Amino acid sequence: MRKALSAVGLIALSFVLTGALLHAQSGEIKPVTIGQPMPDFTLPAYQGGTLTLSSLKGKNVMLIFPRGFAAEARWCTIDNYKYAELVDLEKSAEIRKKYDVEVVFVFPYAADVVKQWVESNPDQLDKIKGWKNPPEPDKLDEQGKAQMLRRREMFPKNLSLEKGQVPTPFPLLIDGDRKVSKGLGLFTTEWGGSKVDQCITSVFLVDKKGICQFKYVGQSTTDRPEYAILFKTLNQLNK
Repeated sequence: MRKALSAVGLIALSFVLTGALLHAQSGEIKPVTIGQPMPDFTLPAYQGGTLTLSSLKGKNVMLIFPRGFAAEARWCTIDNYKYAELVDLEKSAEIRKKYDVEVVFVFPYAADVVKQWVESNPDQLDKIKGWKNPPEPDKLDEQGKAQMLRRREMFPKNLSLEKGQVPTPFPLLIDGDRKVSKGLGLFTTEWGGSKVDQCITSVFLVDKKGICQFKYVGQSTTDRPEYAILFKTLNQLNK
């Protein structure tokens, strides 16, 4: 009887293990927690070709999911500022070399929409300059002055990009069917009172073995981790 039960148990265990193996091989993308392997995926890049996340093993990866649209036909300006800031840091400090990291952006849009986003950057940065330096600031009421000061604090650097010459040093991945964004639980059609196709702004740091070591999911559109914090974490990963 014990042998029979053992045989049945082994068969049951075999089915469980086989099912788990098939599940692992299915490539299903699910929300990840710190300490877990980052789900692998392959997506086309705006710059051409495709990128598979696991091909970057041996390097750290900073995986950024910008919000994208903040409303119908209106980009989230903070995304453009944070992108330009990272481009500027790469140019001035060679952050990818310094921290042994690849920076990857994932957009929940088709290629033509990602192209529109790239091309929008110069105008978006000019808009920020207008917010920070309105005409006749002395004539603003108290609410207007407070808003101006908040924007100066939110966008401390004076950044600009040339129209038609927006640099794209980092892979910009096209998640047009939202498989990755939805799988990770980031894609939404309503956030912060805005009803539009968008992602909850998020950042993941993946170590050289492909393990998620940092996860930051924004609670509001202004909730973003400072790059100094991300670089400090990358320094720890490199020890």
